[in-house]
Amino acid sequence: MQSVSQVGVIGKFRNQEALDTVSALCQHLKARGISVILEAVTAAALQEHGFENTENYLTSSREEMGQQAQLVLVVGGDGSLLNAARALSVHNVPVMGINRGRLGFLTDIHPDDMFSLVDQVLDGKYVEEQRFLIECQVIRNGEKVGEGRALNDIVLHLGKILRMIEFEVTVDDHFVYRQRADGIIVATPTGSTAYALSAGGPIMHPTIDAISLVPMNAHTLNSRPIVIPGDSQIELLITDNNETSPQLSCDGQVHLPLAPGDRVLIKKQANRLKLIHPHDQNYFQVLRSKLQWNNN
Repeated sequence: MQSVSQVGVIGKFRNQEALDTVSALCQHLKARGISVILEAVTAAALQEHGFENTENYLTSSREEMGQQAQLVLVVGGDGSLLNAARALSVHNVPVMGINRGRLGFLTDIHPDDMFSLVDQVLDGKYVEEQRFLIECQVIRNGEKVGEGRALNDIVLHLGKILRMIEFEVTVDDHFVYRQRADGIIVATPTGSTAYALSAGGPIMHPTIDAISLVPMNAHTLNSRPIVIPGDSQIELLITDNNETSPQLSCDGQVHLPLAPGDRVLIKKQANRLKLIHPHDQNYFQVLRSKLQWNNN
C-alpha cells in the first residue's frame, strides 16, 4: 500500500463490544490524521447506542467504501469479514480483521493489540495475502435464476427437510460421480478451516491454488473429499429423482433455492481479496492456537 490517508471501518453492528472497539479505533485513526469512512449501517448503530461525534466521519455503503478507501478494517468475527469480503474484493482494496467474534481465523487481530498493529500496517509493516473467492450461477431451463460468491465455501445442502439429495458432480466437463448425500461443500483454501473441516475435509494452506469437494454424510462408505485445481469449472446437477428442494449457500450467508433439474456452475472469481496480517504472523501458529493443537 502507498501512503494511507483514508481508512474504511466496518463493525459488527449488533455487538456492543464491537461498537466500543469501532469507536476507539476511529478516534485512534483520527488522532493519526487519517480520514475515516464509516460503513453507513455501522455509523447508524453507533448513533443508536449513544456514541458521540459520528458526524465527524464520512459514511458510505460497502461498495462506495471499496472505491474510496485505501484500507478497510473489519471489526467483528469471521462472518463479518466474509460478508465484507464479498463486496470489497471486486474493488481490490486491502482488508484487515479485528476479532470481536469467536474463533477468528480471518479476523486475527486481538483488540488489545489493535492500536500498535494498525500503526504497523499504516507504517508499511505487514504481510499481504491474495485469497481467491469462488462464484456460482444457478441455471434453470437454460436461464440464470441466481448467483452468488463466497470466500469460504459454496454448499449444497438439504435446507429444512431431512432427506438425502441426489446430485451429479462434473469437473471440467469430466463426470466425477452421482451421489446421494446430505450435500456437498465446495471450499476454497480459506474455507478449508471452516465448515469443510467439520465435515472431514483437508486443511489447505491459503497460498495453494486448489478447491476441495467435500461430501456431507454420503450414503456410501467409499465417498472421500477430492482436491482439484483452483481453475477447475465445477458443475452440480440436481437430478430429477429428488423429492425435496435443496438450497445453495454462499459462506452460509447468501441462500439460493434449487429445484430438480437445476445446474449449479462454480468457478474461481476473477478478483481476489487482499487480506492484511501483522508482519510476524505465522499460519501454523494460528492453526495451533485456533484448533488447540499440542504446541510441543
